[in-house]
Amino acid sequence: MHLRSRRILIAASVFALMSSATAYADPVEGFELVVNGEMTLVTEAPASANLEGALDTVYSGLLFRESETREMEMDDFSNPGMVFVDQGLDLWNKVDGTDGKSCASCHDDVESLKETRAAMPKMNPTGDDLWSMENYINNCRTTKMGAEAWKWSSDQMTSVTAAISVAGRGEVVNPKVDGAAAEWWEKGKELYYTRFGQLELSCANCHEQNYGNMIRADHLSQGQTNGFPAYRLKNAKLNSIHNRFKGCVRDTRAETFGEGSAEFRALELYVASRGAGLSVEGVGVRN
Repeated sequence: MHLRSRRILIAASVFALMSSATAYADPVEGFELVVNGEMTLVTEAPASANLEGALDTVYSGLLFRESETREMEMDDFSNPGMVFVDQGLDLWNKVDGTDGKSCASCHDDVESLKETRAAMPKMNPTGDDLWSMENYINNCRTTKMGAEAWKWSSDQMTSVTAAISVAGRGEVVNPKVDGAAAEWWEKGKELYYTRFGQLELSCANCHEQNYGNMIRADHLSQGQTNGFPAYRLKNAKLNSIHNRFKGCVRDTRAETFGEGSAEFRALELYVASRGAGLSVEGVGVRN
């Protein structure tokens, strides 16, 4: 069989699986995410103007999970990701590097960064590059603390980003997409709709056109990032946004971009903007 024909056949088989009428599940209705019985988070919101013609409503990925998974996220004592948040807080206060400083030396309590997660990614202080939270953390480590940079999805990095995300729990996702960020947003949008790999699938094919359908015994969500870094039951650890991007691209049987690459930072901005109006969930729990 010709390679092109084989690719089309594989992709058609995937869409047949995702489009089965018996394998569809709308986001759960009537569910209210109240964390620890005191903080109500927004899991459903009108789509922003940037999504006109694509989506009318945006949904947290939690609305596509089973009740047991949703219940885990509602209670910090049940949320397995909170163990890593505690580790992140320890790292926040740990002196590291040649300058004898910790994160707390400059930022005091992690609550001082309450608004950070909802605005990420954003342009760096000099306005010439788009930075994710990981870039900001490593910049502080190398220029302010005299410490070594952490790997993008290392245990240390995901734990500290999780602690910052929990500090911002309840803040409304609203990254800046105009000005110097506009070019990055456009690049991210282009990537979102680009077909990759032998399966010739784009992000949009799954998370815009087929959310709610089943694939590999799981329901596709809209691919929102407001719950990241997220604890995945599949691998029993925290997963960064770029780690999840990498997994998705590999699922198309394509060579993936690297974590922290310009491509993934642009894609992160565009995907974050698609979730504008949803609450930062701190550490989400996902399959």
